[in-house]
Amino acid sequence: MSETSSNAVRLSEITKRFGDIVANDSVDFTLRKGTVHALIGENGAGKTTLMNILHGLYTPDEGTVYIDGNSRSFDSPQDAIEAEIGMIHQHFMLVDSMTVLQNIILGHEPSSGGLVDTNAARERIKELCSIYGFDVDQELDTKIEELSVGTQQRVEILKTLFRGASTLILDEPTAVLTPQEVEELFGMMEKLTEQGHSIIFITHKLDEALRAADDISVLRDGEIVATVSANDTTRKDLARMMVGRDVLFEIDSRSVETGKKVLDIDSLRVTDNRDVEQVNLVNFSVKQGEIFGIAGVEGNGQLELIEAIAGLQPVDSGRILFSDENITDMPRRRRIESGIAYIPADRQKRGIVLDYSLSKNALLGNQTIEPFADNGIIDWDEVQSHADKIIDEFSVKPPNANAVSSSLSGGNQQKFIVGRELEHDPDLVIAAFPTRGVDIGSTEFIHNQLLEICQEGKAVLLVSSKLDEVQKLSDRLGVMFEGKIVDIVDPDSVTEEDLGLMMAGRQPTTVKSLDERKQEKANDTSEFKNE
Repeated sequence: MSETSSNAVRLSEITKRFGDIVANDSVDFTLRKGTVHALIGENGAGKTTLMNILHGLYTPDEGTVYIDGNSRSFDSPQDAIEAEIGMIHQHFMLVDSMTVLQNIILGHEPSSGGLVDTNAARERIKELCSIYGFDVDQELDTKIEELSVGTQQRVEILKTLFRGASTLILDEPTAVLTPQEVEELFGMMEKLTEQGHSIIFITHKLDEALRAADDISVLRDGEIVATVSANDTTRKDLARMMVGRDVLFEIDSRSVETGKKVLDIDSLRVTDNRDVEQVNLVNFSVKQGEIFGIAGVEGNGQLELIEAIAGLQPVDSGRILFSDENITDMPRRRRIESGIAYIPADRQKRGIVLDYSLSKNALLGNQTIEPFADNGIIDWDEVQSHADKIIDEFSVKPPNANAVSSSLSGGNQQKFIVGRELEHDPDLVIAAFPTRGVDIGSTEFIHNQLLEICQEGKAVLLVSSKLDEVQKLSDRLGVMFEGKIVDIVDPDSVTEEDLGLMMAGRQPTTVKSLDERKQEKANDTSEFKNE
């Protein structure tokens, strides 16, 4: 069967079920040639399932896939690649110990005389880099593990183009990128469409969908609720379509009544496993009722800093005080029992065990704490109830505590981890990228949960690459560059441009320190009283 079409892809009445769960319900979706089509929706709405059908990972129970007007059926990703469909997954499919060149050609090695022709591969890769403005051609002999996340993503895209893809599926491509890398990605997408490629852009970030896409489709509960032109809609409209209600984008101003210091970091120095200094004499404190934010380009010591505080990295020098107790050398287990919760930056390496059920993952961090354990004996009924509570309060989908964690979308994995850590009733929450890969409705909910914790007199240390998030949530904001906190500023008075300069190690002349701001406020009050 065929149909005349100027569309690169058309999905007609696609339905996919997993047992009793309907992931996609009679979905119609059309990608026009040479355009970017954003696919948005809440976690568990069916976005990735739909694209996995297009990429040959799943077979639809009902419906038809059309490529360039011709009906196709795929039994594997290899079938999709042969139809010029390529997918760049949220979690990269690269071999860390292999070089860039080896990863790009893996499984598609050009040969000459029965041998792999690496010279031909190099020339083809350099040609692709020249056409699309990639800078990876200088890194072909570098191992993947030595590259930044942004460069690894470019390798994934190049790998797909090397295989001849004309349609690219980008699954949450900006989730792990810095603002600068996001700009570079959008530039690449423009060049790709200018060269005739078509792109499906799966994202939770409405501003990015509006900026990068020509068309936007909204999935809710497995169904397409609307497809609109990016020029004819707004962020507020998209949010309402996604969630089914109005979403508040702004956080109401709150009066912060801080108490005593919960966390006090004194001249902290941390080196990595290569003995390279990552945290250099850092000082700050976090008080009861306060959110202390840390902004910075990833790779400037934030991860090593928070892992040292959480007990996952050794400290070379300096002190970590928690409620006036020196915990610098305290084991991780005791820090959890003392009231420190940790939402890790990498959910799949630090947050959950993918092969465990949600119930078993709910136990992580609680296995020595009542009521989940008594004298080393686990009370699995309590654990099950705990998992059910997290699933219910944080809208984890599918709502099944016995589901294997690897079967959940990345966003639902994140919601479960956040729920588990906040349910510990901690005195200090270390939240590293707490809304990474999470939809807008769940982001709003997580933000409110962090604010409620502060209202209860608890303390939050927030690390985020989202400047709008760290600015609007934080009461004080530290900016890290090359392992140091270059300044602590008032998030209400600093601009995003100024933060960008500080994140690059430059001090804007317009930024006033927090002490200067406090003195100004005190002077204003004094003048008012004198009047």
